[in-house]
Amino acid sequence: MKRWPIFAAAVGVWACGSESSQKQSNDTTKPAAATATGGSGAGVDLTGAGATFPAPLYFKWFNDYAARTGVKINYQSLGSGAGIQQISQQTVDFGASDAPMSDDEMASAKGGPILHIPTVVGLVVIAYNLPGVTQPLRLSGSLIADIFLGKVTKWNDPRLASLNPDAKLPATDILVVHRSDGSGTTYIFSDYLSAVSPAWKAGPGKGKDLQWPVGMGGKGNEGVSGQVKQTANAIGYTELAYAKQNGLSTALVQNAAGHFVAPTAAAATAAASDAAAKLPPNTDYRVSIVNGGGAETYPITSFTWLLAYKNQPNSAKAKKLADVIHWALVDGQKDAEALAYAPLPPSLVARLTPRIDSLAMAGSR
Repeated sequence: MKRWPIFAAAVGVWACGSESSQKQSNDTTKPAAATATGGSGAGVDLTGAGATFPAPLYFKWFNDYAARTGVKINYQSLGSGAGIQQISQQTVDFGASDAPMSDDEMASAKGGPILHIPTVVGLVVIAYNLPGVTQPLRLSGSLIADIFLGKVTKWNDPRLASLNPDAKLPATDILVVHRSDGSGTTYIFSDYLSAVSPAWKAGPGKGKDLQWPVGMGGKGNEGVSGQVKQTANAIGYTELAYAKQNGLSTALVQNAAGHFVAPTAAAATAAASDAAAKLPPNTDYRVSIVNGGGAETYPITSFTWLLAYKNQPNSAKAKKLADVIHWALVDGQKDAEALAYAPLPPSLVARLTPRIDSLAMAGSR
């Protein structure tokens, strides 16, 4: 496994967990299991499936939690669509997704209302390969949208030059790289572009799988980051961890306050904190936090969610699920930054506690 070799030994069969090796679709016929204690999953206490975006962190959490408590958790890293499908069909105890469920998906779930529980904050970065340019590029949201729309085609375009007056930008074509498969990463990126660009909102729009106006496709975040790394004058979007792994340059992105901000854990947590402060008391947490307010916020950020039925069918499993989520949101947050995620703000963790408690059936806790 290329991405997280340190976890291969600890988690066992997580070789199937790489986003590039999984379809980001609703295909549940090819399970990719990662049991916290390794092995085939015999004697598992809880099962889950879904997003690959947070999988390395979830594997670490579930492995550590099993070592501490003996509770075994089998998480299948299949993609957000599969996570939504499996929890909706009640084939797992919890799902996971980088995109919140739609109203139609919520209504079709077999077991009644599904709770969305944010677990961590993720960052999508604009990675590029521009030989001779050493300082980070500064990009606005509208400019990023127009690059991916094919409206800005040269690196020395006046709009790029005006934001980067000290950079020696070449008169070469911009080579756009995008995902060839559906993904939560694409959902986050297109959600951001739809928020900052009316043209993008009216065109490709927001979703896990898009019709791209220009560019070459790469499968998974590994595919996109690999294409950018290997192709001079290329630009693409990917999760922060993949950009770091490949040594890619990443842009400073202009936020809603007009500041150009680097993709850091602190800037992502700041975005989540700003968003959390504006949530109404009755929020269901199916919210977008892209392009939020605050001077220090990085604008292409998102929660990733665990999905669980509000009315749990099994009281013993309900308690185990509530307990592990409590642990992840309190003790587990310290692991986020080392794996290129951002921890939830403490204010949000406090607000989530009653939601987690509600997972347990009456009298089960």
